[in-house]
Amino acid sequence: MILAIDVGNTNIVFGGIEKSVSFFVTRLNTDKKKTEDEYAVMFNTLIMLNGMKPSDFSGGIISSVVPQLNEILRKAVYTVIGKEPMVVGPGLKTGLNIRIDNPATLGSDIVVGCVAAIAQYPRPLIVIDMGTATTMVVVDKNGIYRGGVIIPGVIVAMESLTKNAAQLQSISLDAPKKAIGTNTADCMRSGIVYGNAATIDGMIDRMSREIDGTPTVVATGGLSSKIIPNCSHRIILDNDLLIKGLEIIYNKNNI
Repeated sequence: MILAIDVGNTNIVFGGIEKSVSFFVTRLNTDKKKTEDEYAVMFNTLIMLNGMKPSDFSGGIISSVVPQLNEILRKAVYTVIGKEPMVVGPGLKTGLNIRIDNPATLGSDIVVGCVAAIAQYPRPLIVIDMGTATTMVVVDKNGIYRGGVIIPGVIVAMESLTKNAAQLQSISLDAPKKAIGTNTADCMRSGIVYGNAATIDGMIDRMSREIDGTPTVVATGGLSSKIIPNCSHRIILDNDLLIKGLEIIYNKNNI
């Protein structure tokens, strides 16, 4: 089994996986102030809470869009499992053919998600990841990464709204019973939940017109379960997508 860690700006996805089977997946808040020892304690505790022990892991791999945490987490993983983890980046084989203006600028989380989607689902693909930002990217029928879009994330948009409008308060992300709200909270919920769902539907329509073939649409990310069920398109929810992609990349490089 390997320890797979995907570090986003808001959350860290942390899990154990072997042969595409996720034994556990959990999420932590991304905290740039924590030390390697603090992260090591958290990782060790989560492993034990899930009925496992550090010696169960034969290796580890980290994908991160928060460069400040890379070395801290690398050391934390080594402290816990006694193995040097791989870090997704230059020099690591991913198998993803990237055709954009500057391939070096592509986030490791997008690479990992696409690698997993290609391995599991029919191409062409639209891969959606709903985190701090919502990304929607395209892999063509030949398995080539072609680009995508970046949309302000659900929480980012909601926090901007409540921060800049004095009379609007924070709300839950539960979908209201109807699109036309009759009170402030339901109006906000409709805008956030149904508005984001409509954005995703609209972008799928636009992107599909530029793709050769009918795309399989796959979604992951902490907020996808709140928004994707309200979309009109058929979208596969795969909360373990990044963990699966990390295992694939680990195996490509563990020769």
